Amino acid sequence: MVKWPNNRTINLVFHGHSVPTGYTTRGVLDRLNAYPYRTLKKVNDFYPYSVVNTITTSIGGEQAEQGAIRFKDEVLNHKPDVLFIDYGLNDRSIGLERAKVAWEQMIQEALEYGTKVILLTPTPDLKEDITSDETPLAQHSAQIRALAKKYNVGLVDSYAMFKALAEIQPLKGYMSQNNHINQKGHQFVADAIFEYFKL
Repeated sequence: MVKWPNNRTINLVFHGHSVPTGYTTRGVLDRLNAYPYRTLKKVNDFYPYSVVNTITTSIGGEQAEQGAIRFKDEVLNHKPDVLFIDYGLNDRSIGLERAKVAWEQMIQEALEYGTKVILLTPTPDLKEDITSDETPLAQHSAQIRALAKKYNVGLVDSYAMFKALAEIQPLKGYMSQNNHINQKGHQFVADAIFEYFKL
C-alpha cells in the first residue's frame, strides 16, 4: 500500500519440493506458471505500488529434513517477510514423526527471525485416494494443520481444497502427472494463497 519513496522490498520465500519449484512431468519445469510466481502476479496486479520478490528455495525430490538442514543458510539469508513451507508430498518417505520435527524446527527458526509463516498442506497424488482420511497424505495434512494451530501461523489447506474439488469433478484436469499439479492446479493454490494478501 505504501508508495515510493517510503515503500520497501517485500520478500516472499517459497520453501519445499518439486511442486513450488515448478516441475510438471518428465523433468520439465514451468517456473513462471508455478504457484509462487502466480502468487506474485496476483499481488503485483492488486497492489500496483508494491515492490515484491518471489524467491524459491525449493528443490525437487527434497523432503522436510533436508529442507531443515539448509534452512538458516539458504532460506533465512533471503530475509523473508513471508515464508511458505510445502513438503507434505515428499514427507511420506520419512514418516510423520520425523517430518514433524523438521517442520517444527523450520517454523521456530522463522518465527524467531521475525518472519510471517504460512504452511501448505500437500497437493494431490492421484495414486492415493483423496476421499480417504487414512492415506499418508491425509495424515500429513492433518499434522500440518495441527502445526499451524500450535504455532498460530497461516495455513493454505491445498489438500482440503482439492478433496472438495474431487467431489464435483475429476482431478486429472488439474494434474500434469500423478503427483504434480498443472497450470490450472497452480492457479487454484495461488488463489488460496492470495486470500492472505487481500485487505
